[in-house]
Amino acid sequence: MTTHAEYPAVVEPEELEGAQALQAEEPIPFDVEAIRADFPILERTTPDGRPLVYLDSANTSQKPRCVVEAIEDHYLSHNANVARAMHLLGAEATEAFESSRAVIADFVGAASSEEIIFTKNASEALNLCAHSLGASLRPGDEIVVSVMEHHSNIVPWQLLAERTGATLRWFDVTEEGRLDVEGGLASGLINERTKIVSITYVSNVLGTVNPVTQVAAAAHAHGATVVLDASQAVPQMAVDVQALGADLVAFTGHKMVGPTGIGVLWGRYDLLASLPPFLGGGEMIETVRMTGSTFAPPPHRFEAGTPPIAQAVGLAAAARYLSELGMDQVAAHEHLITAYALEGMASVPGLKILGPSTAVDRGGAISFTLVNHDGEQIHPHDVSQLLDSRGIAVRGGHHCARPLHERFGVQSSTRASSYLYTKTSEIDALVDALTYVVGFFSRPPRGR
Repeated sequence: MTTHAEYPAVVEPEELEGAQALQAEEPIPFDVEAIRADFPILERTTPDGRPLVYLDSANTSQKPRCVVEAIEDHYLSHNANVARAMHLLGAEATEAFESSRAVIADFVGAASSEEIIFTKNASEALNLCAHSLGASLRPGDEIVVSVMEHHSNIVPWQLLAERTGATLRWFDVTEEGRLDVEGGLASGLINERTKIVSITYVSNVLGTVNPVTQVAAAAHAHGATVVLDASQAVPQMAVDVQALGADLVAFTGHKMVGPTGIGVLWGRYDLLASLPPFLGGGEMIETVRMTGSTFAPPPHRFEAGTPPIAQAVGLAAAARYLSELGMDQVAAHEHLITAYALEGMASVPGLKILGPSTAVDRGGAISFTLVNHDGEQIHPHDVSQLLDSRGIAVRGGHHCARPLHERFGVQSSTRASSYLYTKTSEIDALVDALTYVVGFFSRPPRGR
Protein backbone atom coordinates (compact mmCIF):
# COMPACT_ATOMS: atom_id res chain seq x y z
CA MET A 1 0.00 0.00 0.00
CA THR A 2 1.26 3.46 -0.79
CA THR A 3 2.23 5.29 2.35
CA HIS A 4 0.50 8.62 2.89
CA ALA A 5 1.78 11.42 5.09
CA GLU A 6 -0.30 12.49 8.06
CA TYR A 7 -3.04 14.99 7.39
CA PRO A 8 -1.24 18.29 6.75
CA ALA A 9 -2.37 21.68 8.01
CA VAL A 10 -3.55 22.74 4.57
CA VAL A 11 -4.59 20.26 1.91
CA GLU A 12 -5.49 20.98 -1.67
CA PRO A 13 -8.34 18.76 -2.96
CA GLU A 14 -6.39 17.72 -6.07
CA GLU A 15 -3.61 16.32 -3.86
CA LEU A 16 -5.91 13.81 -2.21
CA GLU A 17 -6.94 10.37 -3.33
CA GLY A 18 -9.69 7.96 -2.29
CA ALA A 19 -10.89 8.21 1.27
CA GLN A 20 -8.95 11.38 2.02
CA ALA A 21 -10.85 13.20 -0.71
CA LEU A 22 -14.15 12.48 1.06
CA GLN A 23 -13.67 15.44 3.38
CA ALA A 24 -11.08 17.52 1.56
CA GLU A 25 -13.05 20.73 2.05
CA GLU A 26 -13.55 20.20 5.79
CA PRO A 27 -11.11 21.52 8.40
CA ILE A 28 -8.50 19.11 9.67
CA PRO A 29 -9.72 17.83 13.09
CA PHE A 30 -6.50 18.27 15.06
CA ASP A 31 -2.77 17.68 15.07
CA VAL A 32 -2.48 13.93 15.68
CA GLU A 33 1.23 14.08 16.51
CA ALA A 34 0.54 16.69 19.19
CA ILE A 35 -2.22 14.47 20.60
CA ARG A 36 0.09 11.46 20.66
CA ALA A 37 2.56 13.34 22.83
CA ASP A 38 -0.06 13.13 25.60
CA PHE A 39 0.06 9.30 25.48
CA PRO A 40 3.53 8.06 26.54
CA ILE A 41 2.64 4.41 25.88
CA LEU A 42 2.42 5.13 22.15
CA GLU A 43 6.16 5.77 22.16
CA ARG A 44 6.84 2.15 23.07
CA THR A 45 8.55 -0.27 20.72
CA THR A 46 8.42 -4.04 20.59
CA PRO A 47 11.33 -6.17 21.89
CA ASP A 48 12.70 -6.37 18.33
CA GLY A 49 12.50 -2.59 17.88
CA ARG A 50 9.28 -2.21 15.90
CA PRO A 51 7.04 0.78 16.72
CA LEU A 52 3.89 -0.06 18.63
CA VAL A 53 0.76 0.27 16.48
CA TYR A 54 -2.21 0.21 18.84
CA LEU A 55 -5.43 -0.63 17.01
CA ASP A 56 -7.48 -2.08 19.88
CA SER A 57 -9.14 1.05 21.26
CA ALA A 58 -12.66 -0.40 21.03
CA ASN A 59 -11.41 -2.87 23.62
CA THR A 60 -9.78 -0.24 25.81
CA SER A 61 -8.30 3.13 24.97
CA GLN A 62 -4.92 4.44 26.03
CA LYS A 63 -4.72 7.10 28.76
CA PRO A 64 -3.25 10.60 28.50
CA ARG A 65 -0.86 11.95 31.12
CA CYS A 66 -3.50 14.25 32.60
CA VAL A 67 -5.72 11.31 33.56
CA VAL A 68 -2.88 9.40 35.19
CA GLU A 69 -1.69 12.55 36.98
CA ALA A 70 -5.19 13.34 38.29
CA ILE A 71 -5.45 9.88 39.84
CA GLU A 72 -1.94 10.13 41.26
CA ASP A 73 -2.62 13.55 42.78
CA HIS A 74 -5.82 12.31 44.39
CA TYR A 75 -4.12 9.33 46.02
CA LEU A 76 -1.07 11.29 47.10
CA SER A 77 -2.80 14.43 48.37
CA HIS A 78 -6.54 13.96 48.94
CA ASN A 79 -7.19 10.28 49.63
CA ALA A 80 -10.06 9.49 52.03
CA ASN A 81 -13.48 7.87 51.89
CA VAL A 82 -16.39 9.98 50.72
CA ALA A 83 -19.54 11.12 52.56
CA ARG A 84 -18.32 9.51 55.80
CA ALA A 85 -15.32 11.30 57.27
CA MET A 86 -15.80 14.68 58.98
CA HIS A 87 -12.23 15.84 58.42
CA LEU A 88 -10.25 17.79 55.82
CA LEU A 89 -9.26 14.87 53.62
CA GLY A 90 -12.76 13.43 53.76
CA ALA A 91 -14.24 16.76 52.70
CA GLU A 92 -11.72 17.07 49.85
CA ALA A 93 -12.38 13.54 48.63
CA THR A 94 -16.14 14.07 48.73
CA GLU A 95 -15.83 17.33 46.84
CA ALA A 96 -13.60 15.70 44.23
CA PHE A 97 -16.01 12.78 43.79
CA GLU A 98 -19.18 14.86 43.54
CA SER A 99 -17.57 17.49 41.30
CA SER A 100 -16.50 14.62 39.01
CA ARG A 101 -20.15 13.61 38.81
CA ALA A 102 -20.99 17.15 37.73
CA VAL A 103 -18.27 17.08 35.04
CA ILE A 104 -19.68 13.86 33.59
CA ALA A 105 -23.22 15.23 33.70
CA ASP A 106 -22.09 18.23 31.68
CA PHE A 107 -20.11 16.04 29.27
CA VAL A 108 -23.17 14.02 28.23
CA GLY A 109 -25.77 16.78 28.56
CA ALA A 110 -27.58 15.50 31.66
CA ALA A 111 -30.13 17.81 33.27
CA SER A 112 -28.32 17.53 36.61
CA SER A 113 -25.55 15.60 38.32
CA GLU A 114 -28.24 13.70 40.26
CA GLU A 115 -28.93 11.79 37.03
CA ILE A 116 -25.39 10.35 36.96
CA ILE A 117 -24.76 7.03 38.71
CA PHE A 118 -21.24 5.69 39.02
CA THR A 119 -20.81 1.93 38.55
CA LYS A 120 -17.70 -0.19 38.07
CA ASN A 121 -18.30 -0.57 34.29
CA ALA A 122 -21.01 -0.51 31.63
CA SER A 123 -21.83 -4.17 32.31
CA GLU A 124 -22.75 -3.35 35.89
CA ALA A 125 -24.79 -0.36 34.69
CA LEU A 126 -26.78 -2.60 32.33
CA ASN A 127 -27.26 -5.21 35.05
CA LEU A 128 -28.52 -2.41 37.31
CA CYS A 129 -31.09 -1.54 34.64
CA ALA A 130 -32.20 -5.15 34.27
CA HIS A 131 -32.49 -5.70 38.01
CA SER A 132 -34.31 -2.49 38.89
CA LEU A 133 -36.57 -2.28 35.83
CA GLY A 134 -37.30 -5.98 36.13
CA ALA A 135 -38.97 -5.60 39.52
CA SER A 136 -42.25 -4.80 37.76
CA LEU A 137 -42.10 -7.43 34.97
CA ARG A 138 -44.62 -10.27 34.80
CA PRO A 139 -45.04 -13.42 32.64
CA GLY A 140 -46.12 -12.41 29.15
CA ASP A 141 -44.21 -9.12 29.19
CA GLU A 142 -41.59 -8.71 26.49
CA ILE A 143 -38.04 -7.37 26.38
CA VAL A 144 -36.53 -6.36 23.03
CA VAL A 145 -32.80 -6.26 22.22
CA SER A 146 -30.90 -6.85 18.97
CA VAL A 147 -28.68 -9.59 17.60
CA MET A 148 -25.77 -7.13 17.37
CA GLU A 149 -25.56 -6.57 21.13
CA HIS A 150 -22.51 -7.10 23.31
CA HIS A 151 -23.08 -9.98 25.72
CA SER A 152 -23.44 -7.38 28.49
CA ASN A 153 -26.64 -6.22 26.81
CA ILE A 154 -27.96 -9.74 26.21
CA VAL A 155 -27.20 -11.88 29.27
CA PRO A 156 -28.74 -9.55 31.92
CA TRP A 157 -31.99 -9.53 29.95
CA GLN A 158 -31.90 -13.31 29.49
CA LEU A 159 -31.50 -13.71 33.25
CA LEU A 160 -34.35 -11.25 33.84
CA ALA A 161 -36.61 -13.16 31.45
CA GLU A 162 -35.81 -16.41 33.29
CA ARG A 163 -36.61 -14.83 36.67
CA THR A 164 -39.87 -13.19 35.65
CA GLY A 165 -41.30 -15.32 32.85
CA ALA A 166 -40.96 -12.46 30.39
CA THR A 167 -40.06 -13.15 26.77
CA LEU A 168 -36.87 -11.93 25.11
CA ARG A 169 -37.16 -10.86 21.46
CA TRP A 170 -34.69 -9.16 19.15
CA PHE A 171 -34.09 -7.06 16.06
CA ASP A 172 -32.18 -8.75 13.25
CA VAL A 173 -29.50 -7.04 11.15
CA THR A 174 -29.28 -6.65 7.39
CA GLU A 175 -26.58 -8.32 5.31
CA GLU A 176 -24.59 -5.08 5.30
CA GLY A 177 -24.70 -4.92 9.09
CA ARG A 178 -27.41 -2.33 9.64
CA LEU A 179 -30.06 -2.75 12.32
CA ASP A 180 -33.22 -4.00 10.58
CA VAL A 181 -35.47 -1.42 12.18
CA GLU A 182 -38.08 -1.35 9.42
CA GLY A 183 -38.38 -5.14 9.31
CA GLY A 184 -38.62 -5.38 13.08
CA LEU A 185 -41.24 -2.67 13.44
CA ALA A 186 -43.26 -3.99 10.50
CA SER A 187 -43.40 -7.43 12.13
CA GLY A 188 -44.70 -6.00 15.40
CA LEU A 189 -41.50 -6.67 17.32
CA ILE A 190 -42.36 -3.71 19.54
CA ASN A 191 -45.97 -3.92 20.70
CA GLU A 192 -48.27 -3.44 23.67
CA ARG A 193 -46.52 -6.29 25.55
CA THR A 194 -43.11 -4.65 25.19
CA LYS A 195 -41.89 -3.25 28.51
CA ILE A 196 -38.17 -2.70 27.85
CA VAL A 197 -36.16 -2.03 24.69
CA SER A 198 -32.36 -2.15 25.12
CA ILE A 199 -30.02 -1.65 22.15
CA THR A 200 -26.52 -0.50 21.41
CA TYR A 201 -25.87 2.97 20.01
CA VAL A 202 -22.74 1.89 18.12
CA SER A 203 -21.87 -1.76 17.49
CA ASN A 204 -18.55 -2.89 18.94
CA VAL A 205 -18.16 -5.37 16.06
CA LEU A 206 -19.77 -3.81 13.00
CA GLY A 207 -19.14 -0.18 13.84
CA THR A 208 -22.75 0.53 12.86
CA VAL A 209 -24.32 3.68 14.28
CA ASN A 210 -27.92 2.77 15.02
CA PRO A 211 -31.00 5.03 14.57
CA VAL A 212 -31.66 5.07 18.29
CA THR A 213 -34.09 8.01 18.29
CA GLN A 214 -36.34 6.15 15.83
CA VAL A 215 -36.30 3.01 17.95
CA ALA A 216 -36.91 5.02 21.12
CA ALA A 217 -39.90 6.76 19.57
CA ALA A 218 -41.42 3.42 18.57
CA ALA A 219 -40.82 2.02 22.05
CA HIS A 220 -42.30 5.02 23.83
CA ALA A 221 -45.37 4.87 21.59
CA HIS A 222 -46.12 1.56 23.31
CA GLY A 223 -45.13 2.75 26.79
CA ALA A 224 -41.84 0.84 26.92
CA THR A 225 -38.69 2.00 28.72
CA VAL A 226 -35.62 2.49 26.51
CA VAL A 227 -32.10 1.52 27.60
CA LEU A 228 -29.09 2.43 25.50
CA ASP A 229 -25.61 0.91 25.58
CA ALA A 230 -23.44 3.85 24.51
CA SER A 231 -20.07 2.34 25.41
CA GLN A 232 -18.74 2.72 21.87
CA ALA A 233 -20.54 6.00 21.16
CA VAL A 234 -19.58 8.30 24.04
CA PRO A 235 -15.83 8.00 23.31
CA GLN A 236 -16.24 8.74 19.59
CA MET A 237 -18.84 11.45 19.18
CA ALA A 238 -20.72 14.20 20.98
CA VAL A 239 -23.55 12.57 22.92
CA ASP A 240 -26.48 14.50 24.39
CA VAL A 241 -28.38 11.98 26.47
CA GLN A 242 -31.50 14.13 26.62
CA ALA A 243 -31.71 14.30 22.82
CA LEU A 244 -31.44 10.54 22.22
CA GLY A 245 -34.93 9.69 23.39
CA ALA A 246 -33.64 6.99 25.74
CA ASP A 247 -34.60 6.71 29.40
CA LEU A 248 -31.35 5.13 30.60
CA VAL A 249 -27.88 5.31 28.97
CA ALA A 250 -24.87 3.22 30.01
CA PHE A 251 -21.23 3.76 29.10
CA THR A 252 -17.78 3.02 30.45
CA GLY A 253 -14.72 5.05 31.38
CA HIS A 254 -11.87 2.98 30.01
CA LYS A 255 -12.91 3.36 26.37
CA MET A 256 -12.96 7.19 26.57
CA VAL A 257 -9.31 7.66 27.67
CA GLY A 258 -10.42 7.22 31.28
CA PRO A 259 -9.42 4.62 33.88
CA THR A 260 -10.70 1.10 34.24
CA GLY A 261 -12.99 0.28 37.14
CA ILE A 262 -15.64 2.91 36.49
CA GLY A 263 -18.78 3.09 34.37
CA VAL A 264 -21.72 5.45 34.20
CA LEU A 265 -25.46 5.09 34.08
CA TRP A 266 -27.46 8.17 33.17
CA GLY A 267 -31.18 8.10 33.77
CA ARG A 268 -34.12 10.48 33.74
CA TYR A 269 -34.41 11.54 37.35
CA ASP A 270 -38.11 10.79 37.68
CA LEU A 271 -37.49 7.25 36.43
CA LEU A 272 -34.50 6.72 38.72
CA ALA A 273 -36.51 7.96 41.69
CA SER A 274 -39.19 5.35 40.97
CA LEU A 275 -36.82 2.38 40.76
CA PRO A 276 -35.76 0.07 43.61
CA PRO A 277 -32.06 -0.21 44.47
CA PHE A 278 -29.71 -2.67 42.79
CA LEU A 279 -27.30 -3.42 45.66
CA GLY A 280 -27.66 -2.94 49.39
CA GLY A 281 -25.06 -1.46 51.73
CA GLY A 282 -23.62 1.72 53.08
CA GLU A 283 -24.59 5.14 51.71
CA MET A 284 -27.52 3.88 49.60
CA ILE A 285 -29.82 4.03 52.61
CA GLU A 286 -31.88 6.70 54.29
CA THR A 287 -32.81 4.84 57.51
CA VAL A 288 -31.96 1.29 58.57
CA ARG A 289 -33.82 -0.61 61.28
CA MET A 290 -33.97 -4.33 61.93
CA THR A 291 -37.57 -4.28 60.77
CA GLY A 292 -36.77 -2.66 57.43
CA SER A 293 -34.94 0.12 55.59
CA THR A 294 -35.67 3.15 53.48
CA PHE A 295 -33.41 4.31 50.70
CA ALA A 296 -31.58 7.46 49.66
CA PRO A 297 -32.69 9.39 46.58
CA PRO A 298 -30.78 8.97 43.31
CA PRO A 299 -27.95 8.76 42.53
CA HIS A 300 -26.76 7.45 45.91
CA ARG A 301 -29.57 4.89 46.06
CA PHE A 302 -27.67 2.96 43.39
CA GLU A 303 -24.14 3.38 44.78
CA ALA A 304 -23.84 0.95 47.68
CA GLY A 305 -20.55 0.87 49.55
CA THR A 306 -17.34 2.75 48.88
CA PRO A 307 -17.58 3.99 45.29
CA PRO A 308 -14.76 4.20 42.69
CA ILE A 309 -13.50 7.53 44.02
CA ALA A 310 -10.10 7.88 42.35
CA GLN A 311 -11.53 6.39 39.17
CA ALA A 312 -14.24 9.08 39.13
CA VAL A 313 -11.55 11.74 39.46
CA GLY A 314 -9.69 10.14 36.55
CA LEU A 315 -12.86 9.91 34.47
CA ALA A 316 -13.57 13.60 35.02
CA ALA A 317 -10.03 14.37 33.84
CA ALA A 318 -10.71 12.26 30.74
CA ALA A 319 -13.96 14.13 30.04
CA ARG A 320 -12.19 17.46 30.39
CA TYR A 321 -9.45 16.28 28.03
CA LEU A 322 -11.97 15.20 25.39
CA SER A 323 -13.97 18.40 25.83
CA GLU A 324 -10.86 20.50 25.26
CA LEU A 325 -10.16 18.59 22.04
CA GLY A 326 -13.82 18.94 21.07
CA MET A 327 -15.96 15.87 20.53
CA ASP A 328 -16.97 17.08 17.07
CA GLN A 329 -13.27 17.17 16.22
CA VAL A 330 -12.77 13.69 17.66
CA ALA A 331 -15.67 12.42 15.53
CA ALA A 332 -14.25 14.11 12.43
CA HIS A 333 -10.89 12.44 12.96
CA GLU A 334 -12.57 9.10 13.57
CA HIS A 335 -14.51 9.46 10.32
CA LEU A 336 -11.38 10.31 8.35
CA ILE A 337 -9.27 7.51 9.76
CA THR A 338 -12.09 4.95 9.38
CA ALA A 339 -12.68 5.92 5.75
CA TYR A 340 -8.95 5.68 5.12
CA ALA A 341 -8.78 2.25 6.79
CA LEU A 342 -11.77 0.88 4.89
CA GLU A 343 -10.24 1.99 1.60
CA GLY A 344 -6.87 0.46 2.40
CA MET A 345 -8.26 -2.81 3.74
CA ALA A 346 -10.33 -3.26 0.59
CA SER A 347 -7.02 -3.81 -1.23
CA VAL A 348 -6.09 -6.85 0.88
CA PRO A 349 -6.85 -10.09 -1.00
CA GLY A 350 -9.28 -12.38 0.80
CA LEU A 351 -10.40 -9.78 3.35
CA LYS A 352 -14.13 -9.38 4.01
CA ILE A 353 -15.50 -6.59 6.19
CA LEU A 354 -18.30 -7.43 8.62
CA GLY A 355 -20.65 -4.46 8.64
CA PRO A 356 -20.86 -1.30 6.53
CA SER A 357 -18.07 -0.97 3.98
CA THR A 358 -18.17 2.84 3.99
CA ALA A 359 -17.63 5.33 6.80
CA VAL A 360 -21.18 6.70 6.58
CA ASP A 361 -23.02 6.25 9.90
CA ARG A 362 -20.15 4.16 11.15
CA GLY A 363 -17.81 4.09 14.13
CA GLY A 364 -14.16 3.15 14.19
CA ALA A 365 -14.38 -0.59 14.95
CA ILE A 366 -13.68 -2.62 11.79
CA SER A 367 -14.12 -6.39 12.06
CA PHE A 368 -13.16 -8.69 9.23
CA THR A 369 -12.44 -12.24 8.15
CA LEU A 370 -9.44 -13.30 6.09
CA VAL A 371 -8.79 -16.20 3.72
CA ASN A 372 -5.54 -17.27 2.09
CA HIS A 373 -4.86 -17.55 -1.63
CA ASP A 374 -6.38 -21.04 -1.61
CA GLY A 375 -9.64 -19.73 -0.16
CA GLU A 376 -9.02 -21.27 3.27
CA GLN A 377 -10.08 -19.36 6.36
CA ILE A 378 -7.25 -17.90 8.45
CA HIS A 379 -8.19 -18.08 12.11
CA PRO A 380 -8.45 -14.62 13.75
CA HIS A 381 -6.17 -15.75 16.58
CA ASP A 382 -3.49 -16.58 14.01
CA VAL A 383 -4.05 -13.24 12.30
CA SER A 384 -3.77 -11.40 15.62
CA GLN A 385 -0.66 -13.27 16.69
CA LEU A 386 1.16 -12.65 13.41
CA LEU A 387 0.17 -8.97 13.48
CA ASP A 388 1.41 -8.75 17.06
CA SER A 389 4.77 -10.13 15.94
CA ARG A 390 4.99 -7.05 13.71
CA GLY A 391 4.04 -4.68 16.53
CA ILE A 392 0.36 -4.27 15.58
CA ALA A 393 -2.21 -4.76 18.35
CA VAL A 394 -5.70 -5.85 17.24
CA ARG A 395 -8.28 -8.19 18.73
CA GLY A 396 -9.27 -11.64 17.52
CA GLY A 397 -12.35 -13.57 18.67
CA HIS A 398 -16.08 -12.99 18.82
CA HIS A 399 -15.64 -9.71 20.74
CA CYS A 400 -18.31 -10.64 23.31
CA ALA A 401 -20.85 -10.77 20.48
CA ARG A 402 -21.18 -14.43 19.56
CA PRO A 403 -24.82 -14.27 18.37
CA LEU A 404 -23.85 -11.59 15.86
CA HIS A 405 -21.03 -13.71 14.46
CA GLU A 406 -23.40 -16.66 14.18
CA ARG A 407 -25.83 -14.41 12.30
CA PHE A 408 -23.12 -13.85 9.67
CA GLY A 409 -22.08 -17.48 9.61
CA VAL A 410 -18.61 -17.00 11.06
CA GLN A 411 -17.11 -18.35 14.26
CA SER A 412 -15.06 -15.24 14.99
CA SER A 413 -13.33 -12.27 13.39
CA THR A 414 -10.36 -9.96 13.69
CA ARG A 415 -11.05 -6.37 14.76
CA ALA A 416 -8.96 -3.27 14.23
CA SER A 417 -10.20 -0.19 16.04
CA SER A 418 -8.77 3.31 15.80
CA TYR A 419 -9.15 6.33 18.06
CA LEU A 420 -8.19 9.97 18.31
CA TYR A 421 -4.45 9.18 18.39
CA THR A 422 -4.40 6.88 15.33
CA LYS A 423 -2.24 7.95 12.37
CA THR A 424 -2.71 7.08 8.71
CA SER A 425 0.80 5.60 8.71
CA GLU A 426 -0.43 3.09 11.30
CA ILE A 427 -3.26 2.11 8.98
CA ASP A 428 -0.70 1.70 6.20
CA ALA A 429 1.27 -0.61 8.49
CA LEU A 430 -1.87 -2.64 9.20
CA VAL A 431 -2.74 -3.03 5.52
CA ASP A 432 0.79 -4.05 4.60
CA ALA A 433 0.88 -6.53 7.48
CA LEU A 434 -2.48 -8.07 6.53
CA THR A 435 -1.22 -8.60 2.99
CA TYR A 436 1.82 -10.30 4.51
CA VAL A 437 -0.45 -12.50 6.67
CA VAL A 438 -2.37 -13.72 3.62
CA GLY A 439 0.88 -14.62 1.90
CA PHE A 440 2.32 -16.27 5.01
CA PHE A 441 -0.63 -18.62 5.39
CA SER A 442 -0.67 -19.38 1.68
CA ARG A 443 2.80 -20.91 1.66
CA PRO A 444 2.93 -24.65 0.94
CA PRO A 445 3.95 -26.92 3.83
CA ARG A 446 7.66 -27.62 4.19
CA GLY A 447 8.92 -30.52 2.14
CA ARG A 448 6.30 -30.23 -0.56
